[in-house]
Amino acid sequence: MNGRKYGQEPYRLILPHGGPGAPGSLAAFAEELSSDRGVLEPFQSADTVDGQIDELREYLIDHAQQPVILIGHSWGAWLSFLLSARYPEMVLKLILVSAGPFDVKYENSVLQTRLNRFSSKERASYDRIMDQWDHSNEYQKQLLFRKLGKLISQADSFERIRSKDPTIEYQPEIFRKIWNEASFLRKSGDLLASGDRIRCPVVAIHGDYDPHPWQGVKKPLEKILANFTFYLLNNCGHEPWLEKYAKGEFFRVLRAECCI
Repeated sequence: MNGRKYGQEPYRLILPHGGPGAPGSLAAFAEELSSDRGVLEPFQSADTVDGQIDELREYLIDHAQQPVILIGHSWGAWLSFLLSARYPEMVLKLILVSAGPFDVKYENSVLQTRLNRFSSKERASYDRIMDQWDHSNEYQKQLLFRKLGKLISQADSFERIRSKDPTIEYQPEIFRKIWNEASFLRKSGDLLASGDRIRCPVVAIHGDYDPHPWQGVKKPLEKILANFTFYLLNNCGHEPWLEKYAKGEFFRVLRAECCI
């Protein structure tokens, strides 16, 4: 299975997931958005950035009506940004949800913010996972990765709505390989520079409680994109569709921006 379909054709709203290595994590997001339009949730499985760009392109060719609206979350926002730069004719609009900062100077604050939000018990769990990581086999790393994801989700949320984790499989090796490469793209400036080739309108939606600082998205992008809109949601963390106080505003903004 390389993705899920929600709603009815035509499928023009595409939700690339984050992680990297967390396929299926946008199920609740996609279900809500599909009440009045067709939505696709592609799953990424390649272990290189170029591989994931090609994989997403092939998925769009096979399943979507182009040009599409890409609504990428977290790593999926960067992936959508890179695909929009490489294949601008395929994308009608690009919407970045909770993207990581595009400027490397904001990088260190993400982890520090999360650590500062942990309780003493959560910090002990985090340290234990980190200590066990290098001595674990592949199966054990999948279990640790799931536990780590749960810890981080708690730290990243302002007031999270209780829900089951829809992620199909946690893929720590894909996370490691993709994130190492993506981090270099940011550090070198190539990630941001690729925005010069984007031709469609770009929208960024970000929570004020997200540990990924919104300034690291808004400030770099507004300098290089000719058509850029930024929304900052109050009392909202990294997954706006699961935030008690921000969910309604999040979908109101999305639906307004997704009028086709």
